[in-house]
Amino acid sequence: MASCNSTLLIPLFFFFFAFAASESLIDQSDSNPTDCADRWIHIRRLPSTFNLDLLSNCSGYPLFGDLCPFLPNHGLGHKTHNRSQSWYRTDSLMMELIFHRRMLEYPCLTSDPRQADAVYLPYYAGIDAMRYLYGPEVNSSADQGLQLYEFLQEDLPEVWNRNSGHDHFMVLARPAWDFSQPLDSDPPTWGTSLLELPHFFNVTALTVEARAWPLQEHAVPYPTSFHPPNLSLLESWMQRARRSKRTSLMMFAGGGGSPTSSPNIRRSIRSECENSTSNVTHNVHGNGFYGGAGGYSKLCDIVDCSNGICEHNPIRFMKPMLQASFCLQPPGDTPTRRSMFDSILAGCIPVFFEELSARAQYGWHLPEDQYPEFSVYIPKEDVVFKDTRILDVLRNIPRARVRRMREKVLGLIPRIMYRKHGSSIGLRAKKDAFDIAIEGVLQKVRSRVHRGQVFVQ
Repeated sequence: MASCNSTLLIPLFFFFFAFAASESLIDQSDSNPTDCADRWIHIRRLPSTFNLDLLSNCSGYPLFGDLCPFLPNHGLGHKTHNRSQSWYRTDSLMMELIFHRRMLEYPCLTSDPRQADAVYLPYYAGIDAMRYLYGPEVNSSADQGLQLYEFLQEDLPEVWNRNSGHDHFMVLARPAWDFSQPLDSDPPTWGTSLLELPHFFNVTALTVEARAWPLQEHAVPYPTSFHPPNLSLLESWMQRARRSKRTSLMMFAGGGGSPTSSPNIRRSIRSECENSTSNVTHNVHGNGFYGGAGGYSKLCDIVDCSNGICEHNPIRFMKPMLQASFCLQPPGDTPTRRSMFDSILAGCIPVFFEELSARAQYGWHLPEDQYPEFSVYIPKEDVVFKDTRILDVLRNIPRARVRRMREKVLGLIPRIMYRKHGSSIGLRAKKDAFDIAIEGVLQKVRSRVHRGQVFVQ
């Protein structure tokens, strides 16, 4: 534990330094109000018990694992190798820290909450939830968020009361389901009750996976391992993905799907991949992407990511994704997967089997009406129960359409990545996942507050 705490000193010191320096950033933004019209954000100063102090216990949950290695570089984690400039061993649970660090660079910060169009709560809810999910307070899981609400009511209550919390937002680095335990669960079920507390019904919650009905939730992309610091490195990677030779028709990176399990989409995918052959077959219509001179050396590739072995090692799955035309994205414990965003980074066309996997989730970053242009949808019921073969569906997609879809996927890369903090001016001109999320929050707040549409759920 001592070594873990010592490794925390450097990243925490610089984070505190950046937080203190944010006052100067705020002063600079105040001098340029024209560009910041309707974009002012106030960072609510919370006691460190709600954020930075939580990081000091990063190794305190043996049932989950040690989070300490993923704190360096303000939550990006260690570089994948010493010479890497863009690739890190990022854990998705660090999204709250990544957002907090990027908020300190936001150009339209204001120290005056009365001037703010939105108020950011830097509460590390996903990390705080660990003590309820894996720690000693599992029987108090309905209490998460109560202390935060008490603080907001006691410290400058006028900031909260001005719009009853409608102009506040926070980031949750776990799926919304993990914060959706009913308040009256006895005994407690999985999760905490943060999003079930009436106190926070008006607060916009940015989460890696949202539920379909609560209006305060909105999904934002999982952090991947790619965080370029400048435009040149982004463009270089996009060119590599564009020129990569696609030797596999489709690939799946993930776990599950044991032959002994009950029928499910992952089992069907594994079975189809294992039964496929590398023999080149021709499309009877002559317009498919598979067969003839355009044939692949492999129909299906599987990267076994059981027990989380791929989570912090992008080298394990990115090369196979770069070599595949289509990346299969079946649901798991929840509908969405971080792998979807990894596949987009690789220029690998995602194949979905459930509407909630993405189309009903990431509307700000991946417009719903554009999904047919960059993805394939095959209902999982057709694959599991109606003998639809994924290979047949994909082989019958015309080659020209596959090229257009891949180019569309490549164009989405800037929108779903989180660039590195302190990035170059040229890269900052391209909106990344953080920029788009903040734009979405501000628009959401305006629709509920500035237009007189304040309501209570």
